[in-house]
Amino acid sequence: MTPLALLRLLRLARPRDYRGLRGRGQAWERLAARCLEAEGYKILARNFRARAGEIDFVAEESGVLCFVEVKGRSGPGFGSPAEAVTLEKRRRIFRAAAEYLHRCGGSVRRRCRFDVVSIVEEGARTDVVVLRGAFEEPPPRRRPR
Repeated sequence: MTPLALLRLLRLARPRDYRGLRGRGQAWERLAARCLEAEGYKILARNFRARAGEIDFVAEESGVLCFVEVKGRSGPGFGSPAEAVTLEKRRRIFRAAAEYLHRCGGSVRRRCRFDVVSIVEEGARTDVVVLRGAFEEPPPRRRPR
């Protein structure tokens, strides 16, 4: 069997969706994508990976470039999903967004926004909220003296 044929066979044997928590995250991202598109967003990239981290969606709405983080919870017991976007996570998203602009030739002067899609599942009910402008540029990390 040639190496190319083996690779094709391995790609066919691999499941498309993950199971467990990772699979739930994938389902939440698919739900968020449908919601964003229904609200008029045009999705430009999914799961953009940079050295600093990953951005779930890069989208455009009314000429504004949006960097979107998807957070979900299966119940209100651990707080709102938006609260899970910590200061360090915001810093990583901001650095990844800067890398996206650099790689994709985007203008630094282009209007950008950081949004969060908050998903809460409670039994058969699922609430999806798009928080536009959820956060601004985070403060720089303080250097130890």
